[in-house]
Amino acid sequence: MYSSSESLILGSLVVIYFLFLFGVSFYINRTSIKTYDDYNVAGRSVSIFPLILTFVGTAVGGATLLGFMQNGFLYGMGQQWLNLAILISGLLMLGILLKKIRALGEKYQMVTIADFTVLRFGEGARIPTVVSVLVANCALTGMQFAAIATVLNLTMGLNITTGILISWVLLTLKTYYGGMKSVIWQDAFHGTIQTVGIFVLFVVVIIASGGLGRVSEQAALANQSEFLSLLGISPSEVFVYLLTIGAYQFVRQDLWQRFWAAGSAKIARNGYWVSIILTFITGVFIVSTGVMGRFGLNIGEIDSSLTYYTIIGNVFSFPMVIVMVIALLATVISSADSFCMSGASSIINDIIKPRLKETPDLDSRLLKYSRLSVVIVSVFSLILALSIPKLVGLWVTGAAMLVAGLLAPVIAGLFWKKATRLGGTVAMWVGLIVAVTWQILGHPFGLHPIFVGFPISILMIIVVSLVTTDESYNI
Repeated sequence: MYSSSESLILGSLVVIYFLFLFGVSFYINRTSIKTYDDYNVAGRSVSIFPLILTFVGTAVGGATLLGFMQNGFLYGMGQQWLNLAILISGLLMLGILLKKIRALGEKYQMVTIADFTVLRFGEGARIPTVVSVLVANCALTGMQFAAIATVLNLTMGLNITTGILISWVLLTLKTYYGGMKSVIWQDAFHGTIQTVGIFVLFVVVIIASGGLGRVSEQAALANQSEFLSLLGISPSEVFVYLLTIGAYQFVRQDLWQRFWAAGSAKIARNGYWVSIILTFITGVFIVSTGVMGRFGLNIGEIDSSLTYYTIIGNVFSFPMVIVMVIALLATVISSADSFCMSGASSIINDIIKPRLKETPDLDSRLLKYSRLSVVIVSVFSLILALSIPKLVGLWVTGAAMLVAGLLAPVIAGLFWKKATRLGGTVAMWVGLIVAVTWQILGHPFGLHPIFVGFPISILMIIVVSLVTTDESYNI
C-alpha cells in the first residue's frame, strides 16, 4: 500500500508519537500524581473542556473508526444503528441515571461500579461485578491493541501478532506511569485531533464522490440502493446493537468514573450532553464515509479491513495521509488507556484495597498496587487481542458479558426499593455465567449470548427479590 520510503516515514512518526505520549505521562506522574485518587479518578477536579473530550475520546475508539467504517463499506447505512444505539442509551443515561450516579459517588467517594453494588447488595456482589467489568474492559483494551497492530502492519510491515505485542508494551508503559490524570488530559488532545480529522475526511470524501446525489446514482446503477437505507439491516442485528453496544453505556465503568472525576455535578452533566452529540455526529460521519467510499469513490473490491487506509489514500496526498494516520492513532490510544485504567481500578479498589490494613502509608501502597493492576489488566487484554483480533466482534462480545451480568441488578439497585441483596447477587452471577457459557458454546440456535443472559438476569432479580426481604435500599 505504501512505498518503502513512505513506510519508513510513517513508522518513524508512529514511534515518535508514542515516545511523546510516554514523555507526557512520565511528566504528569512526576508532577501531579501524589495520591490514590489522583491516579484513579484524576483528583475529582476535572474541568468541562477536557471532560467533554475525554468522553468523546473514549467513546470513539479503534473499533468505531476502523470497524464502523468497514461495516459501512460492507453493509451500508443500516449500520448507523450502531450510532443510534449509542445515542439512545446516552440520552437515557443523561436524563435518568447521571444525577443519581454522581450523587452516590460524591457521597461515598466511589471509584468503581463495585463500590455501588457492594453498598447496595452486600459483599456477595463484589466478585461478580469485578469479573463482569474486567471481562468487558479487557476485551475493549485488547480491541485497541488489535487496532494499533493494523496501523503498524501497514506502516512498518509488521505482522498482526507482532503489532499487538508492541502496542501492548507501549500502551501499558504509558498508562502505568500516567494514570487517569494523564489519560484525561491526553484525551483532550487526542479528542481534538480525532474529531477534526474525521470531519475533514468526511467533507473531502463527499467532494471527491461528487456529492450525495452521485453516490445515490452509483448505488442504483450497482443495483444496491438498499445500501443507502437505514432499514438495510435485520431486526435481530438492531437488537444485538441496542442490547450490547447501546445498553453497555449504562454500566461502562470508565463513564461512571468520569462522572465522579468531574469538578462538579453541573460540569459532569454539561460535559456529557455535549459529548453525546459530538460522538453521534462523529459516528454518523464514519459510517457514511465507508458507504461513500464504496459508491462515490468506486474503490472496488478491497480487503474490507483496510477500508479506512484505502479511502484516505484515495483522496489525500501522502502528507495528509500522515495526518490521518496520526488522527487514527489518537482515536485508538484515547480509548485504550481509558479502558485499561477502568479495569485496573476494579482490581485495586475491589480486590486488593479491601484486604489491606489501615496504616499511615496506605495511600502510597494503594498507588503502587494501582500501577501493578494496570499491568495485570494489560496482560489479560493481550490474551484476548491475540485470540479475537476482529474489532467490532470483540467489542460486542465484551459488552454482552457486561450487560448480561450487571445491567439488570444495577438498574434495579438504583430505582427499585424491593431489590434485595440476594436478588442482586444471584442476577449478576447467573446472567454472567449463562452469557459466557453461551459464547463458549458458539451461540446455540443462532441466539446471541445477550438474548439469553440478559433476560435471565432480569428474571432472577425480580423473582429472588420478591421472595426475599431486607433493607438494603437504605443507602
